[in-house]
Amino acid sequence: MMMYLLAVSLVLLALKYFEVDPFAAMSWWWMLVPFALTASWWFWSDSSGYTKRKAQEKMDQRRQERLDKHKRALGTERRKPR
Repeated sequence: MMMYLLAVSLVLLALKYFEVDPFAAMSWWWMLVPFALTASWWFWSDSSGYTKRKAQEKMDQRRQERLDKHKRALGTERRKPR
C-alpha cells in the first residue's frame, strides 16, 4: 500500500515539475498531499506493529515452505488419507 502511494506521489511530483497539463496549473500543496498520506501511513504501520507483523508472517511462510521442501526430499512428509 505504502509503495503504491509513494509511487503516485513521485509521479505527481514529476508531472508538476515538468509542467504537464493539467498538473502545471495545480498548486504545489496538492502535489504534497500524497507525500503526507504516505508519511502518515508509514507512521501508523510502524507504530501499530503492522510492518513487523507482516514481516514475521512472511518469514514464517518461507520457513514452512522450506520445511515442507525438506520433508518431501526426505520422504517423511505425511501422506494424504484416501
